[in-house]
Amino acid sequence: MKKYRRILEKKRSSLNSDQTNIEIQANLETNIEILKDLFKDCSDVVFRPFFAGKLKACILFVDGFIDTAAIEVSGIKQILNEVKEKEISAEVLMEQIISLSAVEETSKLDEVVTNVLKGNTLLLIDKAKKALIFDEKGGQRRGVGEPETESAVRGPREGFTEILRVNTALIRHRIRSNRLKIISRDIGEETNTGLAILYVEGLASPELVEEVLNRIDRIKIDGVLDSGYIEEFIEDSPWSLFPQIQNTERPDTVAANLLEGRIAIIVDGTPFVLIAPATFWQFMQASSDYYNRFHISIFLRLLRIILMFFALELPSIYVAITTYHQEMIPTTLLFSIAASREAIPFPGFVEALIMEISFEALREAGVRLPQIVGQAVSILGALVIGQAAVEAGIVSAPMVIVVSITGIASFTMPRYNMAISIRLLRFPLMVLAGMFGLFGIVLGTLVILTHLCKMRSFGIPYFWPLAPMNPQSLKDIFIRVPWWAMDQRPDQTVKEDTARQTDHLKPSPKLGEEGSPT
Repeated sequence: MKKYRRILEKKRSSLNSDQTNIEIQANLETNIEILKDLFKDCSDVVFRPFFAGKLKACILFVDGFIDTAAIEVSGIKQILNEVKEKEISAEVLMEQIISLSAVEETSKLDEVVTNVLKGNTLLLIDKAKKALIFDEKGGQRRGVGEPETESAVRGPREGFTEILRVNTALIRHRIRSNRLKIISRDIGEETNTGLAILYVEGLASPELVEEVLNRIDRIKIDGVLDSGYIEEFIEDSPWSLFPQIQNTERPDTVAANLLEGRIAIIVDGTPFVLIAPATFWQFMQASSDYYNRFHISIFLRLLRIILMFFALELPSIYVAITTYHQEMIPTTLLFSIAASREAIPFPGFVEALIMEISFEALREAGVRLPQIVGQAVSILGALVIGQAAVEAGIVSAPMVIVVSITGIASFTMPRYNMAISIRLLRFPLMVLAGMFGLFGIVLGTLVILTHLCKMRSFGIPYFWPLAPMNPQSLKDIFIRVPWWAMDQRPDQTVKEDTARQTDHLKPSPKLGEEGSPT
């Protein structure tokens, strides 16, 4: 007994020890004593010994992790009813008596510990050197609901949850093909967080799949609590402000990207799924772009791109023009701006900085407060503070209008991580505008564009298909052509099966009149 305790203590102190594969003992009391020692001061771990005729056994689980009703009905009660006076083996229990859908067996004590902490139920049997694993997870969990960060007027209402297998099922429900592959990993020495890598065989290149697996396998960390941990470990340019991996709460978005040869990474415990590789233009696309008719999608997408430019450069342009280039302003408008700024004690740059920081502070306060109160604080706070600042002569009315338009423009971006990057870049551009005028804005914009053109995401150019130019793939960048015209998958991610659909799918009223199928 002391020998096993010493081995287990060494195992816990050194995860890379050669003694991790400790066998389950034939004596039930010995196994229970060893496991109770391992789970010392873990009050949520339940040991439930019971007798069924001559059979001695023990159920082991974490309270709150399992579906106790299923275990009782299909597990314990079946054993008690079927096993009378005869002795029975673990194999016979698993194959002939227990009717639970997911039952496995193990002979390793470390696998027993791992499975219990993952939410599985363990059945230890006296005189058997194996334990049965019941995968009947349950407890109080959030159900599938509408995504909160990516709402859409038209489209599916399902969003990911914090349960890994629920999320993989949502993807499998949309891609019902045996080519959809799911590779499992456990990340985190202490948390043992489950992780799934999804891809469609034949669409995702083997080199990309291997690269993603290599980057994930080299992660050695004590714990992973969200997909954001994984994102920072596997991105190409960690010092860049721009996100290089897309995250989403929508299963339909993940399914669409898998069909374009990309890879999805699902982390247990978070509803945000990672998609790689990602390009800049993916962050400007909303899921509803593909569900509305293409005329509406083209208008909204062009509007979104124009507003992205406003969110990035409008305050800088205002500062540059009012400070250095007044001759560019029409005379009537110039007189109006000059009159509103007559009593303002600060230069344009300081004025813009005050308003932008105040607006960002109100936005952050609105996020941290309860939802109903937060919306009221952010909206009323902006109105009240803006009006008070104008009346007090701290900022001018045109500056309040510029900052308001900038804030509204930043809210139109579909992806939060790209929107916050644009908001951060706004400040260095304002500094350049205050120092050098329009020349500074042009210089800063060229630096940003050069950086975007140099970046890559898992080997894919970040600014593709503009840099390098690919006219075929421009069908889904600034505009969204009709579905019957998007006949090819992106050639940067799909190398072989590039055809998305058959030819001649454009609808026509003549179909059916000349013997063609309707």
